[in-house]
Amino acid sequence: MNKIACVGDRDSVRGFMAIGFEVHTANTLQEAEKTVRELAESEDGYPVIFVTEDYYNGMQPLISLYAEKTVPAIISIPGKNGSQGTGMAAIKALTEKAIGADILLNS
Repeated sequence: MNKIACVGDRDSVRGFMAIGFEVHTANTLQEAEKTVRELAESEDGYPVIFVTEDYYNGMQPLISLYAEKTVPAIISIPGKNGSQGTGMAAIKALTEKAIGADILLNS
């Protein structure tokens, strides 16, 4: 069965349990990286892994390993301190790569 996982600090991710996500808390970047790697390589099936921006921004080498693969999709989400713009920047870069132009306004 495919599951959706969420990795981040406790305050940022605990609400995702209410909508059925499998929540994994991490207190350090190293814990978050280890968890994401384990989820990505798991046989349980995690096609989507959400990671809070604070950790996502710090684990770019790991994110790059999975960027060209179909699964898992590792997606940044805002943490408890609000958005840092990481998600929008990723969408903008993918859009530009796909169609060759920046079509997103106000970015």
